[in-house]
Amino acid sequence: MAAPSLAELGNPDAAYVHRDKFVEPGEAVALPTAILKWYDLGRDETPVEPAVRDLARRFLEREGHAGRLDLGSDLGFVILHRCGGAGFYFLLVSTWRNENELWESVFAKDNAAASDFRIYPLEKTHRGTYCVWELGAVWHEQQAWRRYLLSSRDEAAKRAYLADHYRGAV
Repeated sequence: MAAPSLAELGNPDAAYVHRDKFVEPGEAVALPTAILKWYDLGRDETPVEPAVRDLARRFLEREGHAGRLDLGSDLGFVILHRCGGAGFYFLLVSTWRNENELWESVFAKDNAAASDFRIYPLEKTHRGTYCVWELGAVWHEQQAWRRYLLSSRDEAAKRAYLADHYRGAV
């Protein structure tokens, strides 16, 4: 079989200019049934706003205490991603289940005027998951969880996982 032409495949918009964003770890959030490491993700000139971070944390705590977050008895992480200039944020809540699976709940704050986060509808069978920037934190978390799985998996190993963060450009 001859190699197909790639001329029509995988072409970003010609006007798109890719720039790095920055991942900054924060304090973990302890919910009734889960502990989640925290990551803010944004551009240097437009980092995650502290008021939005506080809103996101209160949202997760409220949803967790009300039993509306199905996080089992899991460990995991949160990525609060400031996506653009209009105040849109993704709140990605990921937990490790069934030993080696990453499960995710997706919430969004639509703009600066939105008063809270909401569940983000994912209705298509083929849909976006993580963007290139989010994958930097996800890759680190995959490696941290792998180290945990290869460990004795005791209290000290769990604490080591929770203390293992990524900070840097993605």
